[in-house]
Amino acid sequence: MKLSAVTDGIAVLSLSNLGLALTIAEINGNRFLSPYAGQAVSNVTGLVTAKSPAGIYIRSTTPDNDVATSESLHVFSSTIGRNLSVGDIVNLGGVITEYRPVANPTYMLLTELTSPRNVTKLSSGTTVAPLVIGKDTGSPPTQQYSGLDNGDIFGVPNNSSQISIANPLLRPGDFGLDFWESLSGELVTVKGVKAISKPNNFGDTWVTGDWKVSGRNSRGGLTMTNKDGNPEAIIIGTPLDGTNNSAGTKLGDSLQDITGVITYAFGFYRILPLTGIVVTSSAAPTLPSSTTLTSGKTCKDLTFGSYNVENLTPTKSILPAIASHIANVMKSPSLVFLQEIQDNNGATNDAIVDANLTLASLASAINSISGVSYSYVDIDPVDDQDGGEPGGNIRTAYLYDPAVLRLRKVNPGSSTDANEVLAGPELKYNPGRIDPTNPAWQASRKPLAAAWETLDGRNKRLIFYSIEGDSRPPINGVLDVRTQQANITATFIRQILSKDPTSSIVTAGDFNEFVFANPLKVFQQQSSMQDLDEIAGLVPEERYTYLFDMNCQQLDHIFVSPALAAKKYLGRVKYEHIHINTWEKRDAQISDHDPSVAKLDVCRLF
Repeated sequence: MKLSAVTDGIAVLSLSNLGLALTIAEINGNRFLSPYAGQAVSNVTGLVTAKSPAGIYIRSTTPDNDVATSESLHVFSSTIGRNLSVGDIVNLGGVITEYRPVANPTYMLLTELTSPRNVTKLSSGTTVAPLVIGKDTGSPPTQQYSGLDNGDIFGVPNNSSQISIANPLLRPGDFGLDFWESLSGELVTVKGVKAISKPNNFGDTWVTGDWKVSGRNSRGGLTMTNKDGNPEAIIIGTPLDGTNNSAGTKLGDSLQDITGVITYAFGFYRILPLTGIVVTSSAAPTLPSSTTLTSGKTCKDLTFGSYNVENLTPTKSILPAIASHIANVMKSPSLVFLQEIQDNNGATNDAIVDANLTLASLASAINSISGVSYSYVDIDPVDDQDGGEPGGNIRTAYLYDPAVLRLRKVNPGSSTDANEVLAGPELKYNPGRIDPTNPAWQASRKPLAAAWETLDGRNKRLIFYSIEGDSRPPINGVLDVRTQQANITATFIRQILSKDPTSSIVTAGDFNEFVFANPLKVFQQQSSMQDLDEIAGLVPEERYTYLFDMNCQQLDHIFVSPALAAKKYLGRVKYEHIHINTWEKRDAQISDHDPSVAKLDVCRLF
């Protein structure tokens, strides 16, 4: 059979049989991939609901009433929309294509009609009414993403279950991905819109509507919890009219109702709005109050701060603001766990590894604000061996108030010296790194252990730790190595507790992992350390220090030994996350992490 020439505009309907005559619902089918992918189709009839520079969106005029099959479809063509308008009913043919960028093989596939031909306008002026999500479509599921997750989105590492291979039947009432796929190409309206993220570089902003959600925190965001990555959220992409979304949207902002088409791009289902999103009101207060926890400067009431200061260098513009956060917002804790301290010239890739200027500049800036004269502790890494920004020689470090604390039996180790637990217990190197040459720490920040004692006249020994790793990608491909890291550090802590079960141990920092993920489960089980969020009784929805995609999430943690955890019954365990950065506008945030402050009784039990 000879096919007529492909036409990319309005044409007279050919009498030739150009392929299967299918409805839009039949083209989409009830799975993620079209059963007709790669085949030519003809006599596809649809109502034009929206236009973009890349084509048109059409809705079936003969729906099948199956919630699993989308009644809409994207017709990909840069010219097809020139002579068509929203409200036109068209008949056309083309080729069913499953598209994803060659450079991104882990993306899901998007069903489209490509190479449109024999496009005939049958009528004009039909009213186009968007479907209201939560009313006309039902509501998106609030917990499970896919039936392939086996009930736990965080329990499937390394992309072991690919939807494009399994191509399961759609269950839009049960799974988030299935819900959004069942509406692919559809014109929808979101009412009661709440921003749950800041815009990314392209102005894309995650939102929820007036449907049921899980994990809602007091700011209006959605907090990631165990087995729940919040699939009910949807990202708002680039407006179809060529305008821009608001660049100043903040967590918890209320937005005007949004109307646009659902599609899949850049790794997520999204709505392409007809016009840019508009903020109608913002959550109050603008920023959180400073911590209520202040140090009494004795072993009964010490404060501990933890802060990822995002690649801090002596000349970085954020340094004065970081100093202000530590002094004014965190109220100058007696001991501060710092992460992402870079060497003295930052990302300049040379032989410099010393960070004394970085830490001294930070300490000086804090002193000018609060009067606290911090001393600092770190161990220089081997050049370019600790991951992070090339040349930055990122590391963990401590600030401590020498009027309250002092290092016990100072004996610093080198970058490659492995710390040991000696009788007492005492540390062989103080401060010293934990097994720094172990392959598990390759291109990763090494944990730094230090032992301290208070100056309140009681001379009680304390031991603190900081541990963290590299950034977690969306697919947790480093799950195995993280688990190895957790075992290494847990073993070290267990050695201390085996010599003295009453030891006061605090492990804090940016762990770059979730407490409900396997590495931190292993860490707690093997070390007997306990999650301070749980001990202090923080509401799960308020446990967040980071904002990523649709989720408020917690990557920064403090864990304490059993002796410290027992003090909760005396009312001597307190903990706060201060959302000074997650609540801020994207361009105004100082770090990408929030700081945390704890107040603990670290005195010996006897």
